[in-house]
Amino acid sequence: MTFSESVRSAFRRGETDAVVRMSEAEIERAQAAGDPAGEVEARYSLARVAIRGGDLPGGEARAREALEVALRSGDRSLEERPRHVLAGVARMSGDLLRARDLYRESIALNESLGRPMMVNSEFHNLAFCELGLGNLDTAKTLFAENRERVFANDWADFVPYVCVAGAALATAEGHHARAALMIGVADAAFTALGQVPDPDDAADLARMRTTAIEALGRAAFDEEYAAGQGLEPRAAFAHDQR
Repeated sequence: MTFSESVRSAFRRGETDAVVRMSEAEIERAQAAGDPAGEVEARYSLARVAIRGGDLPGGEARAREALEVALRSGDRSLEERPRHVLAGVARMSGDLLRARDLYRESIALNESLGRPMMVNSEFHNLAFCELGLGNLDTAKTLFAENRERVFANDWADFVPYVCVAGAALATAEGHHARAALMIGVADAAFTALGQVPDPDDAADLARMRTTAIEALGRAAFDEEYAAGQGLEPRAAFAHDQR
């Protein structure tokens, strides 16, 4: 398994300390070997750890360091992950207009690199920006297109995020029982993959959970959540809207 595969797997499992150790060691190795790809991946990983810990300025600083290495290398493919993080920091900081622009730039970059899965991922994030800006119809369209691509291509790692999107739409529309159900589906989908959500999606899930509990009460939330835990994701989207 490559460093990239190992460190991303550790991050998805929530093994923060391991990610830091691996990344710091990789920066030293990569700098000594003149390997910009390894250094970018390591600095990107440290940025993600900082963001997961709530340190958005630290995450942005690490991402900018990674981007600087990528730009010096002249390899545009190395810019993709740092630019993704910078867009995520803008979104999590509440600067949705800037985040929207950055995600659009990231989509264009990934399209030029021929990376359809990453294009899909950034459309997911762009949809959340549109939702946050109050553009519900645009967000619904983007989320639906995203979901269709994920299921059509069997992109298993993206399935939990499709469920997060479903919960977000239900929350925005005031369908709190549906939101509680979809939060249960999303949590179960992450567990099935042995993963935890990315930091921005984790923050979204936490907010949606709080909103649903406040609207429904704990007992009703727990009932809907438990029902969602037992639903297969595709079936959940065929489930009657309530």
